[in-house]
Amino acid sequence: MMKRTLAILSPNQNAYSETFVQAHRKLPFNIKFYYGSSLPGTLEGNENILRLSFFERIKRRLLKDFSFAEKRLLFSLRQEKVDCVLAEFGITAADSLKVVRYLGLPLIVHFHGYDASEKSTLSNFGEKYKEVFEYADKVIVVSNKMKQSLLDLGCPETKLLINYYGPNDSFYSVQPAFNRNQFVSVGRFVDKKAPYLTIIAFKKVIEKFPDAKLVMVGDGDLLKICKVLVLAFNLSNNIEFTGVLNVEEIKALFQKSIAFVQHSVIAENGDSEGTPVAILEAQAAGLPVISTLHAGIPEVVIDGETGLLTNEFDVEGMANNMILMLEEKSLARKFGNAGKKRVKENFTLEKHLNLIAESINDTKQ
Repeated sequence: MMKRTLAILSPNQNAYSETFVQAHRKLPFNIKFYYGSSLPGTLEGNENILRLSFFERIKRRLLKDFSFAEKRLLFSLRQEKVDCVLAEFGITAADSLKVVRYLGLPLIVHFHGYDASEKSTLSNFGEKYKEVFEYADKVIVVSNKMKQSLLDLGCPETKLLINYYGPNDSFYSVQPAFNRNQFVSVGRFVDKKAPYLTIIAFKKVIEKFPDAKLVMVGDGDLLKICKVLVLAFNLSNNIEFTGVLNVEEIKALFQKSIAFVQHSVIAENGDSEGTPVAILEAQAAGLPVISTLHAGIPEVVIDGETGLLTNEFDVEGMANNMILMLEEKSLARKFGNAGKKRVKENFTLEKHLNLIAESINDTKQ
């Protein structure tokens, strides 16, 4: 049987925080990766898809209802003999729908977070989403919370598929020593991850454990203000900002840490998490997770079994949970081992990719 040709449409080519998109390149198909915006205009490996034959230029003039960008994508998909489309993020599906529908291609849509929650996005794309829901073969979400959000927007339940992310398999090899008073966080410095609340909570931890350390990995709009906050709290000796790190560097940090921390909240603009990959990676590495009852987090972290969760904005509760891990390192190890086992059994990358592949194979060629 001939391998299918799958076009993955993504706003970004290699955004460091979008490891889930990079993982989808491992799907067992002939992958054509398009990127550049919510209506992707660049084909990886053939960056200039503007060059068209004489006959294609003539045909383009006949498609008067299509924009230049839409025509460019349309002819490239046709030229590459694409027979199915996976749209990363709902906004990509919405802006590419006209082209996909014109070509009669099967469409799988993968929502990830802000595209199903941010107020301005829902306001701008709400009507387009209804058309996407009607046309798409499957709409993939990463949590029950996200599923409910799309049901509320009008997506038929029969088309919705919950498919949790899976961590990079190499994280399973990490064995934390639990012999340092060090916490670690990994993620973008953005409103929904509220890194400043993690810092405020950690300030309370320092009052009881002056030697404790917090290593914060990542970059983003809130990084500068977080650095100022650390200076204001006189915590420069306790909190380290590393910037963006690669997988091996993150694994080394996990090895030396006692728990993973992240104070996720619903941002003022409505933006919220899907299911944070970093939390799954930390659990795969054997670290307990200290986080919040937010979006899909309670579906992958069991409070009191694989980690400790508080309500959003409960800084005192998060501080107490960090202190508990320092006071009872055997409990941290117990939670970490339970988390590793649960992720390995329920949230593998292989399972995540297989569910997408099955959805694609179920569509007509």
